[in-house]
Amino acid sequence: MSNVLQRIEEQADFFSDQAEEADALGRLPDTTAKMMRELGVVKILHPADFGGLEGSPIDFYKAIMAIGSRSASAGWVASVVGIHAYQMAQADRRLQEEIWGKDGAASDTWVASPYAPFGKATPVEGGWLFSGRWPFSSGTDHCDWVVLGGLLLGEDGKPVAGDPVRHFVLPRADYEIVPDSWNVVGLKGTGSKDILIKDAFIPDYRMIDPNALSDFELARKAGRDDSPTYRMPFHTMFSGTITAGTLGAALGVLREARAYMKSRVTVKGVATNSDPRHLFVLSEAAADIDASVMQFLSSIEEMWGYANRREEIPMDLRVRARRDQVRSAHRAVEAADKLVKMAGGNALRLDSAIQRAWRDAHMALGHQVNQEDVVYQAWGLHDMGLPVPASARV
Repeated sequence: MSNVLQRIEEQADFFSDQAEEADALGRLPDTTAKMMRELGVVKILHPADFGGLEGSPIDFYKAIMAIGSRSASAGWVASVVGIHAYQMAQADRRLQEEIWGKDGAASDTWVASPYAPFGKATPVEGGWLFSGRWPFSSGTDHCDWVVLGGLLLGEDGKPVAGDPVRHFVLPRADYEIVPDSWNVVGLKGTGSKDILIKDAFIPDYRMIDPNALSDFELARKAGRDDSPTYRMPFHTMFSGTITAGTLGAALGVLREARAYMKSRVTVKGVATNSDPRHLFVLSEAAADIDASVMQFLSSIEEMWGYANRREEIPMDLRVRARRDQVRSAHRAVEAADKLVKMAGGNALRLDSAIQRAWRDAHMALGHQVNQEDVVYQAWGLHDMGLPVPASARV
């Protein structure tokens, strides 16, 4: 698996060179998507029997950060698309074969999202009629399938009792990508456009209960609970993709600010590569970003140990992992802000790679997964010996 990371590092300049074009296009260039397929990053969590690597989430997140430090948009798309292989591996076998082919011949097929339950599913014979509109479908131009959140409706047209949220999987022919629906200040190259559906038929086997995914019921049904890859908690895995994408952008700010500092001379004639004030800010920010990466990966590594030993992952670790994901993302972006302030006005010119990575980092930080309140409350409640609310999604 380390070969994937090694190949990414060998192509570092490629991703850096493609980042500006991605912003201009409002999506990843075709050559970027092609390179990501060739490198195999999206196959790290893909099941082995369908041509994947069925590997470690640690390798996956490191690969995301390596790409993201050069092109945050490319890292973000790789993370979001890559996690869908982990989910589809636990879906009905018929669906897996539709997406990837019975022999894995279509294993390079990508699946987009989002999971937000903006759709409405009306029961019909054999399945559901599904309609809705969803924003934030990252990388969707390069995907042939999509998994979308929606609500199950009863005969009265109202959401069914209990938990009506489900995930629905559709092929490209059944949905519309809304053009010019991704006009943003950061992560512009992700092409996270809106998805529009009107009364698409979804057979029952293409519907996924996220609760069954979260409690490993789907992994057992799919015969994959013997694989440590699919013994990792869904919410930890998905939220980790957002953390890795955010940290990748922060690492990009650090990388570009350091490069700029090596040759910069201020208007006062100060060479920043030897100036104590600039070196102080760089050192502090680098330490905080490095610490964020280590904190994020530490709990994942601990979980991976439990998964390999086929042991239940304790709630203590699950709530701590989410707490650390959120804190590491915020700490890293706070450090990136200090670097941008130190770099001065030229760093904010539109031809500066520093400002692009900085905008990307703040756009990433705005993702719901990175919001602190519910996550910190969950850790605090558990630490006080009180129940963790389901809304915490740990």
